[in-house]
Amino acid sequence: MTKPLAAAAGRSISTLDYAVWPGWRLLMQDAGLAAPPILRRAELPGDLFARDQVRLTSVEFFKLWEAIEAEARSLDASLLAPLRIAQVMTSDWFDPELFAARCSANFGNAIERIAKYVRLIAPMVITLDRTPVQATVTIDFLDQTKPPPSVFLAFKLVLFVQLARLATRTGVTPLKVGWPMTVDAAGNDAALYQDFFGVAVENAAQATLVFAASDIDRPFLTENHKIWLFFEPWLRQRLADLDRTASMVERVRSALLEAMPAGDVTMRSVGKRLGVGTRMLQRRLQEEGTSFQQTLDSVRSSLAEHYLRKTMMSSAEIALLLGFEDANSFVRAFRGWTGTTPLTVRRGGGVATGATSFR
Repeated sequence: MTKPLAAAAGRSISTLDYAVWPGWRLLMQDAGLAAPPILRRAELPGDLFARDQVRLTSVEFFKLWEAIEAEARSLDASLLAPLRIAQVMTSDWFDPELFAARCSANFGNAIERIAKYVRLIAPMVITLDRTPVQATVTIDFLDQTKPPPSVFLAFKLVLFVQLARLATRTGVTPLKVGWPMTVDAAGNDAALYQDFFGVAVENAAQATLVFAASDIDRPFLTENHKIWLFFEPWLRQRLADLDRTASMVERVRSALLEAMPAGDVTMRSVGKRLGVGTRMLQRRLQEEGTSFQQTLDSVRSSLAEHYLRKTMMSSAEIALLLGFEDANSFVRAFRGWTGTTPLTVRRGGGVATGATSFR
């Protein structure tokens, strides 16, 4: 078996990895899910949950969640892993994401804190968009070349709703729930999720929750400002440590993935995001055997292939998402990266051996 952990692989901690917290073992045990068979299914070390500050690659992390779901179904096909875990989750379960949330003044404040500190556990982007009548929570991922399994998306949405119910002591019901579904989630599992959420789950491009404005502003009975003031510096330090221990190329990739839709992908703008000058940025990347342009091309190439194979977006739309001025510029760049055209890839043609990869 290949070495599964970032540390075992001999590379620095990555901003695109997923954290595994020791508290998971207790939570799964409370849910009746034994760790050993789950870790065997996922081909991960048997002592994974006993290790400190474990981070997995996206492939390893998603295999872990698929194993959790498979183990839950083997025990009781009528109770899905996200729902099984939600049933035993209490407001005192420690996890940096949940701790930051449950000390908040209300549900909206909790989502904003989760969005700020989510990088401690996963390369996710969580957004909260408000109108006078409702609020929409969406989950997206920095690395869009490795889409997460439906079970993980379902767990995150179940977690948010359960958090709101526990912290407000009310039966908060979303107006809308959706995520990219598998056949099971759209069919056999739909009724189970509907029973939990209180509304039918829709097949959506992104993991999405919509709440009434009154629910998003609902006060948290678990609010504790004094404890938050004591604990927040530790969370800020963890974010700083994550950036410090990550390689510069990983930090640049992360910054590019966030900035690319806005078209702001110059070395200067990325350096500003990372708090380093362009000369320092260039030197650090050279020390790691690459350059800013190579890193930018690698990210664009990987995302472009993903969009061409997995979506029906036009070349003009993809060009916009990748920060190009127009479709022609994108097509010329794509041919330079891969030796072929976007149209050939969309029709099922292969990418040339020399094409850059994301990792």
